Amino acid sequence: MAKVAVYTMDGAENGQIELKDSVFGVEVNVHVMHEAVVAHLANMRQGTQSAKTRAEVRGGGRKPYRQKGTGRARQGSIRAPQWVGGGVVFAPKPRDYSKKMNKKARRLAIRSALTTRVHDNNLIVLEDMNLAEIKTKAMQNVLNQFSLEKALIVLNGENTNAVLSARNIPGVKTIRAEQINVYDILKYENFVATKDAIAKIEEVFE
Repeated sequence: MAKVAVYTMDGAENGQIELKDSVFGVEVNVHVMHEAVVAHLANMRQGTQSAKTRAEVRGGGRKPYRQKGTGRARQGSIRAPQWVGGGVVFAPKPRDYSKKMNKKARRLAIRSALTTRVHDNNLIVLEDMNLAEIKTKAMQNVLNQFSLEKALIVLNGENTNAVLSARNIPGVKTIRAEQINVYDILKYENFVATKDAIAKIEEVFE
């Protein structure tokens, strides 16, 4: 089992914690992580882009001019795609971009991402994250103790003071332990978690 230091919010080391190899020490599977990121980004797409085809544009029910004798190309509707104000050829329609991953593959991807954070020494474990009040400066002071600019802060359960204190800090995101995903783990340079959050992650993703 890998051992990492546990720190207080003041940046002082306060013991160590053992990480389960089944979650933080697996063989990294890059392909599965890539699949998880692609699925995550696809599921974030709204899929609401839409345009009208020639059948949906208002008007154009009458033939604009007679078939023969005008010297012009034959036309059946002023809403054909080649006309100004006409429909769109192969118009985009609302669609569902979501992708599904098998549960085992998704969990493996998360474990692989967590393992990379341990290997890169970008995992910081805090004793707790108990802020006395909702104050952005208080959260920034905690981050400054570890010289962090981009960080994913993982919390266990409700922690309103920490969530609201970090909300306005660029490059910082808070998330609950059971809601972590591969995209966020890899996007943020540092993975900051409380001891309780580590225990919850090991319970959920083992």
